Amino acid sequence: MYDSLIADLTEEMPTAVRLQRVASALCQQFRCGAVALLQLDNDTLTPVATDGLVREALGRRFALHQHPRLAAILSGDGPICFPQDSSLPDPYDGLLEACAGEPLPVHDCMGIALRLEGQPWGVLTLDALQSGTFTGAAQQALAAMTPIVEAAVRVSALEQERRHLRLLHQQSGGDETRTAISSEIIGNSPVIQQLLHEIDVVAASELPVLLTGETGVGKELFARRLHQRSPRHRKPLIHVNCAALPESLAESELFGHARGAFSGAGGERPGRVEAANGGTLLLDEVGEL
Repeated sequence: MYDSLIADLTEEMPTAVRLQRVASALCQQFRCGAVALLQLDNDTLTPVATDGLVREALGRRFALHQHPRLAAILSGDGPICFPQDSSLPDPYDGLLEACAGEPLPVHDCMGIALRLEGQPWGVLTLDALQSGTFTGAAQQALAAMTPIVEAAVRVSALEQERRHLRLLHQQSGGDETRTAISSEIIGNSPVIQQLLHEIDVVAASELPVLLTGETGVGKELFARRLHQRSPRHRKPLIHVNCAALPESLAESELFGHARGAFSGAGGERPGRVEAANGGTLLLDEVGEL
């Protein structure tokens, strides 16, 4: 598990996918009934990735003053475990897939605070339906694992910042950006020149374009040229790696959700299709959907 999570740090992927892979890996490693990553927003924690919780949990908001367990985890230094007979209310009552809609039976609860650049970012929580799961060794393992989780959070934040800067650059790029894209494609053969001509012709249309080829031949490069030569070049080029989208997240990642779409959906979440409105949507590895 450690190797797979570390390997993920070198790959670019949507934030939701990266954090979901972290949650799923931890759930398997610690034999949990549920794992959740919750991000701090003022005095409220918002789930950004879960495994073992019902889908509606992603739309919940957990105010710290209403959830003393989460508040204790956030203010703690290291793993926090709650005794089986703890009188503190469990924030996930009725939200575990294994017993959805029912009060949680006696079980193990553990969590740890996550920090980004020395500042509180949120919490990681683990719930196991089998009592005695979170031993002292498990707590030590969680403490050792936390830097990798925080690294995944940090990489996601950097990727989001880079995408934002790339979007600003594309929106103000003009001819300079077009020239830079064109200069990245090197080749004077008749085949390359014919391909570039076809790209430039189809770029002016509203037709969907299918780029095929083996890994490493430069499909993304030609997709970028198509976008920059199109009337949409001042709008964003949104890249979605379809191979990295879990089935449970694909719909939300592509299309988002509206307020009230499901229980606990307190606000709207735009999807990648909406983000690409007026621009270009690049579905990489679309055959994997």
